[in-house]
Amino acid sequence: MTNTYPQRLIEVDLPIKRISAHARREKSIRHGHISTLHIWWARRPLAACRAVICASLWPDPADPLCPPTFRRAAADAMVAFAKAVLADSKATETCDPESWKRYGELAKRQTPLDLVTLPKPRRNGDPPPATPADLELLRVLLLDFIADFAAWEASTQKIFLSTARALTQAAHESLGGAPGTRPLVVDPFAGGGSIPLEALRVGADAFASDLNPVAVLLNKVVLEYIPKYGQQLADEVRKWGQWVKERAEKELSEYYPKDPDGATPIAYLWARTIQCEGPNCGAVIPLLHQTFVSRRRNHAVVVKISVNKETREIALSLEDSLEIDGLGVGTVQNGCVTCPACGTTMKPARYRRIASDEGLGERLFGVVLRSESGKGRAYRTANKMDEEVFEIAALRLAQIGHPPADTPSLAPSEKIGYDEPRRLNVLHYGFKEWGHLFNRRQQLALLTLAKALRACYDRSVETTQDKGLIVATGTILSLAISNIAQYNSNVSTWLSDGIVSAFIQSSSLPMRSDYAEANPLTPTLAGGISFQLGKIAQIFGSGIVPLGDCGVAQQGSATAPRVPEGSVDAVVTDPPYYFAIPYADLSDFFYVWLKRLAGYLHPDLLSGELTPKEEEAVQSLPHSRSTSKKDRLHFEVQLARSMASCRSSLGPNGIAIIVFAHASTEAWESLLGAIVDAGLTVTGSWPIDTERAARMLASRQRVLASSVHLACRPRMGDPIGDWRTVLQELPQRIHQWMPRLEAEGVVGADAIFACLGPALEIFSRYSRVEKANGEKVTLREYLEHVWAAVAQEALRLVFSGADAGALEADARLTAIWLWTMGVGNKDEGDGGQVTGDSNDDDGEGEVAPEGNEDGAGKVVAGKTGYTLEYDAARKIAQGLGANLEQMADVVEVKGDKARLLTVAERTRILFGKDEGQVPQKARKKARQANLFASIDELENEDGGWGDKSVPKLGHTVLDRVHQSMILFAAGRGEAVKRFLVEEGAGRDGKFWKLAQSLSALYPVGTDEKRWVDGVLARKKGLGL
Repeated sequence: MTNTYPQRLIEVDLPIKRISAHARREKSIRHGHISTLHIWWARRPLAACRAVICASLWPDPADPLCPPTFRRAAADAMVAFAKAVLADSKATETCDPESWKRYGELAKRQTPLDLVTLPKPRRNGDPPPATPADLELLRVLLLDFIADFAAWEASTQKIFLSTARALTQAAHESLGGAPGTRPLVVDPFAGGGSIPLEALRVGADAFASDLNPVAVLLNKVVLEYIPKYGQQLADEVRKWGQWVKERAEKELSEYYPKDPDGATPIAYLWARTIQCEGPNCGAVIPLLHQTFVSRRRNHAVVVKISVNKETREIALSLEDSLEIDGLGVGTVQNGCVTCPACGTTMKPARYRRIASDEGLGERLFGVVLRSESGKGRAYRTANKMDEEVFEIAALRLAQIGHPPADTPSLAPSEKIGYDEPRRLNVLHYGFKEWGHLFNRRQQLALLTLAKALRACYDRSVETTQDKGLIVATGTILSLAISNIAQYNSNVSTWLSDGIVSAFIQSSSLPMRSDYAEANPLTPTLAGGISFQLGKIAQIFGSGIVPLGDCGVAQQGSATAPRVPEGSVDAVVTDPPYYFAIPYADLSDFFYVWLKRLAGYLHPDLLSGELTPKEEEAVQSLPHSRSTSKKDRLHFEVQLARSMASCRSSLGPNGIAIIVFAHASTEAWESLLGAIVDAGLTVTGSWPIDTERAARMLASRQRVLASSVHLACRPRMGDPIGDWRTVLQELPQRIHQWMPRLEAEGVVGADAIFACLGPALEIFSRYSRVEKANGEKVTLREYLEHVWAAVAQEALRLVFSGADAGALEADARLTAIWLWTMGVGNKDEGDGGQVTGDSNDDDGEGEVAPEGNEDGAGKVVAGKTGYTLEYDAARKIAQGLGANLEQMADVVEVKGDKARLLTVAERTRILFGKDEGQVPQKARKKARQANLFASIDELENEDGGWGDKSVPKLGHTVLDRVHQSMILFAAGRGEAVKRFLVEEGAGRDGKFWKLAQSLSALYPVGTDEKRWVDGVLARKKGLGL
């Protein structure tokens, strides 16, 4: 089919490796980033959004249909930019060396670019010419600019901004836009606002809508208030923020008193309590999940648990310890509660039942202090004075009086919904209302701040004429106070010397057996008003939000068009991913406070009891107590309606960019089905690293590092496709695409899902694909062929230069399984748990709560082996000619998960038995004995093969490679030699090819990697 419109750059090429590097780096940038305005889950990196929007709005100058006016404007803009870059040291430092070199050549060029002669068409796979045509060079220069503009530093540099906006305006007018108007970019799932913000930055009009009122408030601040008022708003926020802070401090300071030596409390440490049901006990058990409070260098502060044997009273005290290793768990482990007085263990179900029916008590046991000089921390046991001060605060809460008539009741009494009891785990422990998640002093602090903010509003009305400025100021201050709540609730914790958000796990609100209560008056604490106001000031000062050009943010469902039909130049959106994040349920945590903080400023937006949930396009996790009707069908229907709405809003020359990053085949099938059914054709697909890097060494579960950006166009007419033609084109398209991905560093699961876009380019051209007999081909059937094509192409990449077909199915499956995990010989860091950003130096250990939607940013210690979703594993195996159900000696299937067994687990399978001990790590001498015992036991059971013989050769090449690895792991050097030489295992070229491939695929630092490398090291010495 011939295009009737000029292709956009994103439909031709994209420098994904460089963009991904900037997106990854942005994850560590906290100062001045919009993510510091207020928590939002899975906010897109600005770098990726900025690059994708530019590439979506700008035509490819080398396309024959590109308007000549854009070519001329683009050439002029790039020449001017190149000359300016050479004269600007700051811009030069921002640019990539390769692109800077091309800018330099362009700036010094004596002849103008030839904007008429089109580049010669190249066949697929042909290398680019040594001297590209000028229009092709112009395309490269635009892509260079996009990659450099993705850098955090470039986002506020005038030279980049003016060039990007000039290109956007030139593209808009050359494509038929009225002079003086700007292209309209719409995001119907605006969330944290990254996409519409970047649309504004590059010179487009931005329209953001979201069903969630918390998201709408965030977008109003970023798109409407800051661009409109700029420095005036910054001054107002600073002035009135200080006014609110000082007023609140006067009322609250007595409830957070300093110690006699002048030390200031940073946090108060609490343990919930429950009564022991052991025989003749009845002790009140303090619930602690661990016994350490601080671990620094070779020193620790621990909780000492003491028991009075006569009274059964359990005391807690904080003590210094020189022991770092071996710090014990607390009284709660894996949901079980153990009584220190009698040793009785309460099972999780009983613990939850008592908590839910009778409620839990709580005990203040420790205080974290900052010295009067502000240097260093101290830890002490809570005393009677601390308890008395808390009770005074509780009495004050009861006496605080009634709020104004147009604000809700004092403490949040709204019920916590039962849509997501698996993610809102607090429901199982008696926390029925949102107010239950805050102790009485925490409630007093937040309500006092709300009261001060209302007084600020009343005062500012008297002194400020601009009502819009007043609303903007009050909204930003409300968000600052709301952000305090996540650090000042009774599900916040103290961990590694820092206050930790209630949302450290990102997409859930878990129960905490003990918690940390922040002092909101501490200047440098993440849970303090000063710190939150300071973060907002950094946003104003960073220039990250462009001034002057305002967007529009409205509340609305993505299923209902909010703009006129056919009026949108680009829809760029990141829809929800099935059950990944229950946005509405989590947002209620903040919404109940925002009603009290800003309900009078936004009566229409904040008038509901809780956030709207009925139309939310998510799937709730199944649970016996769940009241949700949002099942998979609900999500798919809502998603399909949303895609149809996007299609109807697009103009005939419009483009849609759909971002998706789910590791479920079913989720992808639903999204792709919604795209095709909406009448959209996929024209491009690019994976960009937008997620936190997962540590595969710890999790061994497949995760995604990339979000796939699908470029789509409205499908014109009602074309019918031929099934045979589609199937002929599919493997060719995958064969072209996979090496490009590999060259860009995109491998494994990321590469697999990145191939779905190019594959769908073929299928989605047609409104219907038919077989020879007229039968309609379903998308699901087509995707089965896609998975097979991807698996076969991946096999060619893994066994480059070798005949992979000569290997048995188990070797092919193992290799592609490991490749799908996407780890290989990469340096995966420390292998530690990843649950958020590392502690900020300026936030008393603040841990940011943002994460990605697929859970890819979290590491969950699981079983050994490598786990894939069963359906994905089945499709990979099927594409390789293997039947997963018939490979029990290599793969274990349980429910919806499939697990590739470790080499160690296969010991008895490979040496004559089907169960038994597995080799232990050979690094520690104490464990080496177990390794020999395991081999000795098998040896004896099989008639003895340790001294004179070796075990029988395995049936397949993979079996033989694994056997040699196990012998090496057990320290049986002579046995390895006999196995490889005398028995002939090492005389098979396929053996060594597979071993080399596995060496490249096993993660660095694992036993398998070490063992196979040990076998490979023997090859030369054995004359093989």
